[in-house]
Amino acid sequence: MEVLGPPIGFQHLLTAHMAPYPLTPPTTVSSSRRESNTSSDFDMQRPPSEVDESKFEGSRTYPLPPRSKTDNKVLAEDLKTPDSHVARDSRLIRLTGVHPYNVEAPLSELFNEGFLTTKDLHYVRNHGSVPRVEDSEIMDWEFTVEGMVENPIKMNLSQLLNNYEQVTYPITLVCAGNRRKEQNMARKTKGFSWGAAGLSTALWTGVVMGDLLTAARPKRGARYVCFEGADKLPNGYYGTCVKMNWAMDPNRGIMVAHRMNGETLTPDHGKPLRVIVPGQIGGRSVKWLKKIIVTAAPSDNWYHIYDNRVLPTMISPDMSADMPNVWKDERYAIYDLNTNSATCYPAHDETLSSTHGDESYLVRGYAYAGGGKRVTRVEVTLDQGKTWMLANISYPEDEYRLAPEGEELYGGRLDMSWRESCFCWCFWDLDIPVSRLQTANDILVRAMDESMMVQPRDMYWSVLGMMNNPWFRVVIHKEGHMLRFEHPTQPALMPGGWMERVKKAGGNLSNGHWGEKISGEEGKVVEEELEKEICMINKEVNRIITIDEFKKHGGEIEPWFVVNGQVYDGTKFLEGHPGGAASIYGAAGQDASEEFLAIHSENAKVMLVDYHIGSLDDTSKSTLADGEAETTKTSEPRRIFLQSKVWTKAILSAKKKISDDTKIFTFNLEHPEQISGLPVGQHLMMRLRDPVTREVIIRSYTPISEVTEKGRLDVLIKIYYDTPRRKGGKMTQALDAIPTGHFVDFKGPVGKFEYLSRGLCSISGQQRKVKRFIMICGGSGITPIFQVLRAVLTDSEDPTSCLVINGNRIEQDILCKEDLDKMAIGNGHKCRLLYTLSQPESSWSGLRGRMNAELLEKEIGPCRSIDGEDLVLICGPGPLQNSVLSMLKTMGWQDGDLLVF
Repeated sequence: MEVLGPPIGFQHLLTAHMAPYPLTPPTTVSSSRRESNTSSDFDMQRPPSEVDESKFEGSRTYPLPPRSKTDNKVLAEDLKTPDSHVARDSRLIRLTGVHPYNVEAPLSELFNEGFLTTKDLHYVRNHGSVPRVEDSEIMDWEFTVEGMVENPIKMNLSQLLNNYEQVTYPITLVCAGNRRKEQNMARKTKGFSWGAAGLSTALWTGVVMGDLLTAARPKRGARYVCFEGADKLPNGYYGTCVKMNWAMDPNRGIMVAHRMNGETLTPDHGKPLRVIVPGQIGGRSVKWLKKIIVTAAPSDNWYHIYDNRVLPTMISPDMSADMPNVWKDERYAIYDLNTNSATCYPAHDETLSSTHGDESYLVRGYAYAGGGKRVTRVEVTLDQGKTWMLANISYPEDEYRLAPEGEELYGGRLDMSWRESCFCWCFWDLDIPVSRLQTANDILVRAMDESMMVQPRDMYWSVLGMMNNPWFRVVIHKEGHMLRFEHPTQPALMPGGWMERVKKAGGNLSNGHWGEKISGEEGKVVEEELEKEICMINKEVNRIITIDEFKKHGGEIEPWFVVNGQVYDGTKFLEGHPGGAASIYGAAGQDASEEFLAIHSENAKVMLVDYHIGSLDDTSKSTLADGEAETTKTSEPRRIFLQSKVWTKAILSAKKKISDDTKIFTFNLEHPEQISGLPVGQHLMMRLRDPVTREVIIRSYTPISEVTEKGRLDVLIKIYYDTPRRKGGKMTQALDAIPTGHFVDFKGPVGKFEYLSRGLCSISGQQRKVKRFIMICGGSGITPIFQVLRAVLTDSEDPTSCLVINGNRIEQDILCKEDLDKMAIGNGHKCRLLYTLSQPESSWSGLRGRMNAELLEKEIGPCRSIDGEDLVLICGPGPLQNSVLSMLKTMGWQDGDLLVF
């Protein structure tokens, strides 16, 4: 490749370093000098517009933030979400629908604001709901410094302000997903579509992280500093980490911040306290800070492991779902940003007259690097890389380095003269003759940092679509006497961009030529792979149903539910539903899409056709969706934890290993006096999100804790790990992966069987008197059996007799054996326990062999009871259940006397 010389605009290169471009709008702040001792009444929190200009000393040359808006309000789309307390700017582009709130500014508006971005247009990345913190609570906000430290610290914001020196730094934050839409156009990733405005710059005021750690005195062997926020998410609190040596290095500039552009942090930006990690991806700058944890190993937080990674490009989305060890490999974790740049002007769809007006056009954009490195050159090509032109660069950040010694800004020391590291974006420009643009097909830009790392020509696709930084290409269209410019993409689901156009025309965006046809590709069309789709509607049904009509069927009479906007009547399936009528009652009047699609098989989806009665109108769909976002809150703590129509969170507080593949997971309920509300013999649903695909995983379990136990749930779970021959269990491996302190969602109860007491049962709402239970189980199928057996044996006046046949492979697989044996002591007159092993050791004294017809004939025999006095309860792996059912039916047992959990 040849470099043109002299490049256009080269004569300005030497002076460009100090030319702040684009110009920051006129400041509303003339002085923020103040004494360093901050009072606890938070007087330092006056907005910039209230600063007394008469105190202005000298002449500041560095940029100050533009005036932020004072008329932001809670937007209509947020009113019925958990973020109904957060005021926002309507100009921001939502990338993930209404909620959670993930937004970027229109690229031109972001660039026009200048070097510093107001809180109004600063990008936002929220994983869930925004914690609500009232102004009166700010100074009392507490956080800790804990873990491998000699001096653990617990302090509030008031103490942080009074006891530590404050600093103010300009810092650019960049989302790791910046420019991801380009990757999604080439091949779908697992991330949502950021455009090129997933970055913003602000003046952050707070305390240097190293000062806090020095006070805590890390122990020998400490290597990482983990951060945890207050945002409650499906897989726990958001958390991540950085390396200890980075956190202690003043050149890295890592801080705990409480101000943004001189103002209190807004809710979306971490009110009242957050971490700021310059030069690294935004995902490391944890908001709503509650914990700083010093550790010897990287964070085990769900979001640290399963987010913000660049997996090898050959790993497809399907492959990644079966590679937990790859996700946990720290070599693939993203810390420092890579070098990147984008063109802001010409803007997307901007037009330029080729016959009238200026003789040249000033092409402009931004660039940034990571890890404190400086962008040292930006190059532009008009012939797809054959020749390059050197652009001018301005570094507004450098103007802060010239601040007088002792200068303070927003109550923080502005001392950057000694620091060589760069924390901010810079701006580039190049004046190009219009005649040159007329003969070019596109404008491409690339940046290089001081380590000579240059943006690559082609994208490096990866599963999460992060760190996308190929040359930024703007296509030039000649339309009459006009030139029209086309950017690669538009953010979110907004149409437009040359990548979308090329893809629709059958171009291969991965061919190394931006989708342009090359030799051998003529006539070849790249077809998108279509997902398998199952029809779940009756195409002859045209009925439109309103939300008012639908909500009338939210009870147990004619229960209706919605899946994907379609309405279904569950009345005819109340008796036949494997989970009992309660499962349908729980979905009545609700949008059951998430639960139904996560749990049910293809056969169940096909069956929906028979129950399809119509479609919700568009207004009703929106109303129902808004209603789902509402959180039910009561002034008084609820006595019962489980709710049939609302998911409720419980905190994983402990894991107890029972065997090599089985653990008891203990969950703390909402308060110590709360009971689960789970009837004996029924089960509950647990919900998590897959760490890789983010799909919802919902499974049913029966806890082994007493139904009367307060404040906790104990759930015995057998973990099915991946092996070379088969995939493991999604839910069990996900549960095993989350650390204590994470949330899991619960809902229920569900199930068609309930043991009331002293032989009285309820099956699908019909009561039945039982004199003898025959309980057949294997593996973790013991859990519902265990609940019923315990209810019978702990009631001295319960005359019901129980025969338990528990089949397993080896003795270690017999779960709850010690508890079962203890319960049987003193109850020999009404309880008989039989254990059989298919692969026993020589020391085993119990039964040997599989659960076969010979064993069932001997111990159970044909059904001789009258009036349903004998009832067989079955729970275990699918093959065991099917085998036992077949053998018992052969022996004369009827369906009504056989109940499978």
